[in-house]
Amino acid sequence: MEPKRELRVAHSPDADDIFMYYAIKFGWIESNIIDFSNIALDIETLNKEAMKNTYDITAISFGMYPKIKDEYALLKTAVSFGEGYGPKLIKKKNKPLKRKFKVALSGENTTNALLFRIAYPDAKIVYKNFLEIEKAVLENEVDAGVLIHESILDFDESLEVERELWDIWLDLAKEELPLPLGGMALRRSIPLNVAIESEEVLTKAVKIASSNARLASEMLLERNLIRVDKEKLKHYLNLYANKNSISMNDIQKKAVDKLFKIGYESGFFDEAIKCEDYFIPYQYKELRSL
Repeated sequence: MEPKRELRVAHSPDADDIFMYYAIKFGWIESNIIDFSNIALDIETLNKEAMKNTYDITAISFGMYPKIKDEYALLKTAVSFGEGYGPKLIKKKNKPLKRKFKVALSGENTTNALLFRIAYPDAKIVYKNFLEIEKAVLENEVDAGVLIHESILDFDESLEVERELWDIWLDLAKEELPLPLGGMALRRSIPLNVAIESEEVLTKAVKIASSNARLASEMLLERNLIRVDKEKLKHYLNLYANKNSISMNDIQKKAVDKLFKIGYESGFFDEAIKCEDYFIPYQYKELRSL
């Protein structure tokens, strides 16, 4: 029997990513040909490392995938979309924003940064770890900031939402589609049979976690792997790690294609790609079984 291939999975330390991966960590699902190990890093670091081709499988922002399409295939599982919600542009209450206001974003390669830069081309941008953005606004280091991840659930009462990124998305998309935020990508140098197995295992992990959300959440909380309390975790997972995270549906694919088109038309990407062209080709498995 051949030794298992070792693959490193990089994901963010955010509740949705940890929830979707940890069914593997807990031993609820495993592979006969792959041993998975994992590392947790903030999303902008993951985006930058993906451009260096660092990890075998990695969480990414959909807003940067066209930049790594030649090195990474796009996975259909462990996806996060906003549906009527998403990142929030916040500022101090009753403080008007000038045209060239200073804003803190969580990273230049994130989906929220892409949408923000299109909507506010004159804003002066600084990039920070997303955990530092609220503080930067409170201390007047910046005029505003875009909150992401769990930060959208609870912020200082002296702050208010200037604009929802969901509303920016609707304005740009010109139709109501889910907002593509984060997904997973797999290095193309991985043999195809291993790539297919990887996506199948990850898909099962997300499905099992979703079907056993209460138990998975309790185990994550007991191990202090989550930054929020039980109630906020439940709410956050309902937003970003739910049945629609298991495998991209047709509406989600349409939304991703729309994001890529918007990015191309705004000069951020070299071409407008279609996500279907960059998924792992499962025809290989079907042909082998004939």
